[in-house]
Amino acid sequence: MTLDNHLTRRTLLQVGSAIGLAAATSAPIAAAERCGPIVSGLLGHVCVGKGKLAVVVLHEWTTDHRNYDPVLPYLSEDEHSYVFADLRGYGSSKGLCGKYSIEEAAADLLRLMDHLGHHQFCVVCHSMSGMIGQYLALVAKDRVRGVVAISPVAPTGFQDEAQVAWWRTVVTDDNAARKLIAARTDNRYSAAWIRRKLRLVRTSCTREAMNGYLDMLAGTDFSAQVRGLDVPVRLIVGAHDLPAFRAEAAESLFRGLYPNLTVTVIQDAGHYAMLETPVLLASMVDAALRDIAPGQASPEGHRVPVADIEIAD
Repeated sequence: MTLDNHLTRRTLLQVGSAIGLAAATSAPIAAAERCGPIVSGLLGHVCVGKGKLAVVVLHEWTTDHRNYDPVLPYLSEDEHSYVFADLRGYGSSKGLCGKYSIEEAAADLLRLMDHLGHHQFCVVCHSMSGMIGQYLALVAKDRVRGVVAISPVAPTGFQDEAQVAWWRTVVTDDNAARKLIAARTDNRYSAAWIRRKLRLVRTSCTREAMNGYLDMLAGTDFSAQVRGLDVPVRLIVGAHDLPAFRAEAAESLFRGLYPNLTVTVIQDAGHYAMLETPVLLASMVDAALRDIAPGQASPEGHRVPVADIEIAD
């Protein structure tokens, strides 16, 4: 199949978002197909691949699923079925408001995977959604087969109030957003890179959603509950990221929590490995998924209720 034919298969799953998404990037999501009819209240999503293993892919705090566009041509579509989901207030889910809590996000994602017929699945998550992916593994142990977390937030969330206050300025202040983008990549890239990334940020989500999920990051800590959880967790971090997301911090924050943990460093990336080193990241994600669930189909079984998910004391 030619590249042109791949591009014509692109379908976003919420009406009205396509114009805004296409305007922000010149690299449209490729090889995507409609995953079924639009359902009221269901997260917007794009499906890529026809493989046995279902994988839900989650985005970061500042950008929707389009962050992964450069990775798509290099994924193993014959092995895995990827579901790129937009959380409430982001991308193709911009029209969905909510509490923006971690419980709500987990319930939304389980409902989406139920709708698509995926009882068991792996989670690929990035930064903010790294926390959501770990929470999913906690509350849906019989469903989440493993987590591949790219530069993730730990289950302790953000504890520094002053730092959270600064992050809050990113929601409305372009200069603050530029500084964050540059710092997350060790100030190595051009002004053109920062402009493009900022355009993506400003077209990806609502301010309400950004503030809501920042509250989630600052007000959630399930580290005690997740300690000892024997789910495969594969961390991929960038050597040029902010210190809090580098390998040393990841080892300190995650090593005592997950018995089945690996930490891999991409030496040429910062926080946005999917944009900085897309071929390498795609290969690493596929390898991690093969390690977690080598060649196995998703069996059927009991489904975790998606309503009123809570952390047990």
